[in-house]
Amino acid sequence: MFRKAQKSLSKARICIAGPAGSGKTYSALLIASGLGTGIAMIDTEHGSGDLYSDKLSYDILRLSPPFECKKYIEGIKEAENAGYDVIIIDSLSHCWSGEGGLLDLKDKIVQSGKGNDWTSWRYVTPLHNQLVEAILQSKCHIIATARSKMKYAPEEENGKIKRVRKVGLDPVLREGMEYEFGTVFDISSEHIATSSKDRTGLFDGQFITPSRETGQKILSWLKEGASDNDPVRSKPESNPQNDMKEFGKFIEESFSETKKVRPVSAFSK
Repeated sequence: MFRKAQKSLSKARICIAGPAGSGKTYSALLIASGLGTGIAMIDTEHGSGDLYSDKLSYDILRLSPPFECKKYIEGIKEAENAGYDVIIIDSLSHCWSGEGGLLDLKDKIVQSGKGNDWTSWRYVTPLHNQLVEAILQSKCHIIATARSKMKYAPEEENGKIKRVRKVGLDPVLREGMEYEFGTVFDISSEHIATSSKDRTGLFDGQFITPSRETGQKILSWLKEGASDNDPVRSKPESNPQNDMKEFGKFIEESFSETKKVRPVSAFSK
């Protein structure tokens, strides 16, 4: 049965990516405080999540190596069952490139002889997909942080590499993972954030300092048009006589000498 689409039934999915010292953890906490009052943090950053306990109220679950996907998933489920409003994953990078993370697992599979650089992914990818599903299907708002590394690109001239230039920052995640989130903030060492993806449209082209208000804006956007009694949409009843009249009119116009229907094409100029 179909129902009217409602943003109010959705939850925020936010990724904050930036280099060390850019303020990812504190930014995540500030945004979370605007999304809800019950905040749970999954901390893989060696206890750095505790540093802001004098500024905001939140609970913390510290993960230690190996940073397996199942530990993240268990943390997410535990926070959901405890009734938290917001879950912060700080940091998602560890389950990818940290000790015992997915890249580490892939290397161990290759070394064991159970796979090569290509076939080993058949063991790794399902684990990654399980974590992605746990994030996307969660009934809580989720904010994940990710470390960034500088991305470089070679410039060629006459077939030879003449120089290597910086082309921006890449999050330390599996390629494309950041696009699973509704909003992606890239935060600089000066604590200024820009959105590289924003389904809300609230932050396009803006340079912001993440704050409680940032979370409040996202929450307000999610609640727009909310209604407790939205009717289920059903197919309108058909009137056979009107249907035949409309069909006859369509046939007459389609084959008229004075008005020819242009064939539909998948191509456009």
